[in-house]
Amino acid sequence: MADDEQDDQKEYRWETGYEKTWEAIKEDDDGLLDGAIAEIIQKAKRKRQADKIKQNRLGMMRHMFIVLDCSESMSVPDLKPTRLLCTLKLLEIFIEEFFDQNPISQLGIIALKAKRAEKVTELTGTSRVHLKALAGLANVSLTSEPSLQNGLDLALKTLKVVPSHASREIVIIMGSLTTCDPVDINQTIDELKRERIRCSVISLSAEIHICRYLTQQTMGTFGAVMDDAHYRDQLLAQVDPPPAAKTQDNSLIRMGFPHSKNEVEGKDAPLSMCMCHIENLDEPSELSTTGHHCPQCNSKYCELPVECQCCGLTLVSAPHLARSYHHLFPVPNFEELPFESVPPAAPDCGSLRKCYGCIKVLNAQTDKSVFKCGYCNQFFCIDCDIFIHETLHACVGCNTIPGVAGLVYQKQGGKSAAGTHQQQPQPQPQPSTSKQRSQFNM
Repeated sequence: MADDEQDDQKEYRWETGYEKTWEAIKEDDDGLLDGAIAEIIQKAKRKRQADKIKQNRLGMMRHMFIVLDCSESMSVPDLKPTRLLCTLKLLEIFIEEFFDQNPISQLGIIALKAKRAEKVTELTGTSRVHLKALAGLANVSLTSEPSLQNGLDLALKTLKVVPSHASREIVIIMGSLTTCDPVDINQTIDELKRERIRCSVISLSAEIHICRYLTQQTMGTFGAVMDDAHYRDQLLAQVDPPPAAKTQDNSLIRMGFPHSKNEVEGKDAPLSMCMCHIENLDEPSELSTTGHHCPQCNSKYCELPVECQCCGLTLVSAPHLARSYHHLFPVPNFEELPFESVPPAAPDCGSLRKCYGCIKVLNAQTDKSVFKCGYCNQFFCIDCDIFIHETLHACVGCNTIPGVAGLVYQKQGGKSAAGTHQQQPQPQPQPSTSKQRSQFNM
């Protein structure tokens, strides 16, 4: 009898994932489930923000290769409609988000086909090129098995020549459980480790030992997807810049801010061709009067950022640099408080509790938790909290209430100055010229 009871208590591993999941959903006083469902949605939205690790030193100029498995295993329909089509759709979202958050970075795509590696796109900072290449991969024939080593070697050959001050990364999307490699793949992993190239793997099937070992040796991340929503989260987690390696070099980077020539000596600018399309057979260059001119060699380009083909100068605009550096100064996480902590508005406004960002009327059932900024002391809903930290990168209250922005700067500056003073005393500046020395009686 005892053995029978023990057998009844045993469960299959796939059954444990569904054990008592209904207990998380409870009815409220009115017999409704809206409050419980809203709480689950809030926790899911907040989880990604809470999992972010703050780093003091990040790789801002990123050079990333996406290695995409195009073997027979990508035709499996566990991700609808197939693994490949689901991956291509999510990669379109990833590429747009990647260049929005990292405008001075570059991206390339490598496809693993029939035990070979093929470079679909070179490293470039133009999202249009990658999106067009992804559209062409939708009709690729899925045969045989992939070769992980050939894909890593092809990416390594290009990333080797990238300057050492840039962050070099490889993101592998693996659908197959096997890899057919020409020689020992450990040699390639050792070379990636020596070159300090960070490799991350997203597995669409299960955890693979060699992929886990690759990420451990190169300080990358490994994840096995459960469904398309989890797949999307795993992919978008690669958007934020990784922590810079301790051995990564620091150097000043020469950049140019191009200008537009609308008028020349009171006349309209002459017709000219842009350099970015002059050798492109698919999209040939057209004569136009508008464009961005390199301040060093006066070459014209139709979009930014880009590396000048004539003089090699990196051409950017001021908003691109601003969007790149907001990762270094993130908005502090807001304090999570219960709904009752929000003060009601004035009686002539109906005594309603509202979100400061979107002016939405907060509800005790759907907005059980609200979020308070520690500087301006304003309350926000969950959607505004996520929007501020992931997209806007600036608190609405701190930038609209007069005097608060200066207070934030003073607090942050005071903390950093105090921390610097504790770590290392600042030396007194010494006069350099003879005139300064006589002025200071030296």
